Order: sequence, then C-alpha cells, then structure tokens
Amino acid sequence: MKIYTKTGDQGTTALFGGTRVPKHNLRIDSYGTVDELNSWMGLIRDQPVSEQAKKNIIQIQQHLFTIGAILATPPEKALLKNGEERLNISKISDDDILMLEREMDEMDRELPPMTHFILPGGHTSVSYCHITRTVCRRAERLASELHEHAPIDPQVLKYLNRLSDYLFVLARKLSKDLQAEEIKWIPEKN
Repeated sequence: MKIYTKTGDQGTTALFGGTRVPKHNLRIDSYGTVDELNSWMGLIRDQPVSEQAKKNIIQIQQHLFTIGAILATPPEKALLKNGEERLNISKISDDDILMLEREMDEMDRELPPMTHFILPGGHTSVSYCHITRTVCRRAERLASELHEHAPIDPQVLKYLNRLSDYLFVLARKLSKDLQAEEIKWIPEKN
C-alpha cells in the first residue's frame, strides 16, 4: 500500500464511505485534531510515567483511533446497503469512560486537595500533559460543533470531556512524582 495517492492534491480528501470534501471541512478538522491529540498522547507515553499510566495511554490511543473513525464517517454513509454498520469496530462504551474515572480517582487519592487553579508547567513532562489537555479540549469543541450539524455518537463527546479531566489529573500526578512545584494561580487584586 502506497502512502501517497495524489488524490488530495487539489485540496480535497475522502471521508469513510467515499464522499470527497475540502480538507478544511469541519469533519476533517474534527478527526484531524483527534489525530493530533493521539500524537501528543504518544509523547506523554514516552515520558517518565508509571507502567500503569503507559498501559492506560495505549488504551486511550486505541480509543482515539476509534473516535477518529467515527468522526470520519458521515451519518449518511454509516450503514451499508444491506443495513449493516460500515464501521465494524467496537464503539466507545460506558466502561471506557468509567476506566478514565477510576484512574482519576486512583491518582487523586495520592494528591493534595486542589484549592486554586494551577499554572501549567513545572517540568517538561507536566507541560506536555497540559498541552495535550488543551488539544483534547479543542478536539471536544470541534466534535461538539460537528455534532450540532451532523449528529455523532454522544459517547465521543463524553469520552473527550473525561479525557481532558484525566490529563489534568495525570499532570498533577506527574508533578508529585517528579517533585515539580505546582504554582497556584492567585489573582492579583486592584
């Protein structure tokens, strides 16, 4: 299989099911941002994180590929002519979302309570988590906008929302593990 096809040389690309759209289409932007998010997740996996975190991140990356496939499939192409689903893959489940919640609860048990917002930074690995969290929020915003125009599986929105929370808690856990200072945001008063 060749990587280059030359079919996108005129600024269009094919969605799952064959429909061609401009590369700046909201659906393309949405799953492209999920792809970007997946790459950032890989960078976090390459950081000094626990084996459990690495295992979780690999699972998350698998789910992000699933989300990308869901977002790349327009609703009118979701079913084949025989009525079967075009995407013959597992969808995002409640258990996938619960896994993120369980992992957050587990990490939270080791962390001091939050009393203020925290400035991103303190260690390169922590900063990568925060950058990834903001990319996840962008992916969520784009998926939400896409959902307004062409409904998508609501589990995708839930998963992306929970994943950004997971990344915030992971950043805090890394701060603790790497002994990085968490600087609180304390607004200045006039």
